[in-house]
Amino acid sequence: MFKNVLVGVDGRPNGRDAVALATRLVDAEGKLTLAYVHRGEAREDLEESHKLLEAEREAAGVQAELVIVVSSSPGRGLHQQAEALDADLLVVGSCSHGALGRAMLGDDTRAALNGAPCPVAIASRGLVDRPAPIAKVGVGYNRSPESEAALALARGLAAPTRASVYALEVVSIPTVAYTGLIPPAIGESIDVLLQEAKGRMHELADVEGEAIYGLAGEKLAEFGDQLDLLVVGSRGYGPVKRLVLGSTSDYLERHARCSLLVLTRVVAEGGAPGDQHVEAAGAAGRV
Repeated sequence: MFKNVLVGVDGRPNGRDAVALATRLVDAEGKLTLAYVHRGEAREDLEESHKLLEAEREAAGVQAELVIVVSSSPGRGLHQQAEALDADLLVVGSCSHGALGRAMLGDDTRAALNGAPCPVAIASRGLVDRPAPIAKVGVGYNRSPESEAALALARGLAAPTRASVYALEVVSIPTVAYTGLIPPAIGESIDVLLQEAKGRMHELADVEGEAIYGLAGEKLAEFGDQLDLLVVGSRGYGPVKRLVLGSTSDYLERHARCSLLVLTRVVAEGGAPGDQHVEAAGAAGRV
């Protein structure tokens, strides 16, 4: 579980969805901070912003610190505040024009959050009206070190509520090309690759695993239909522990069918899930 969680709120239902998701992901002894990003600096506007934050905290019934961030962009302001607080998770709501029940970022917020200093969670629409705890956590898996870290984190998030953990490997030619595995010999069929993937999934303890053929983004989005939370990783290049969106995570931020958690890359080994930011692997190892 996460210990220092920043939540973006704006007085609208999507912000309340974000608070609802944050309360499910924060450690019992962890810290919540509700942040409102304001574009102006007038005294009366700041006072109104503070009243909005107090009202949102009271409506959610949570203990949380309140902070007003002055910035030209909500995403950029939250990004900067997460860095200032050394937050280990930033939670935002879905954009208002997204499909019902889906996790989806608006273009401006998404652009600013690309490069966030910590993992970012996007709450599915209407989550505040679904008070049940997280019961099903999903993760991409292919036995790579990144996917092993993702699975460990998924298990850690599932443990407090004894949630079920599901793993999905999407087999495709790009999967073989980009995960560093040996390419199949000429004539080797997708069926053989699928059987190998299914064998890996059967080896996982206490996890319901599945292997399918297709495009990673599409299949992981569909995977979300049976989940409360889908965990994916950001692209794994570069030396800095930041969120850098790849094609699969980019697709999921527009099409995920449940709440989505995008993790930053690994820059140090060791430590338990939640104690450091780890990069989860999607179907192609990195997304």
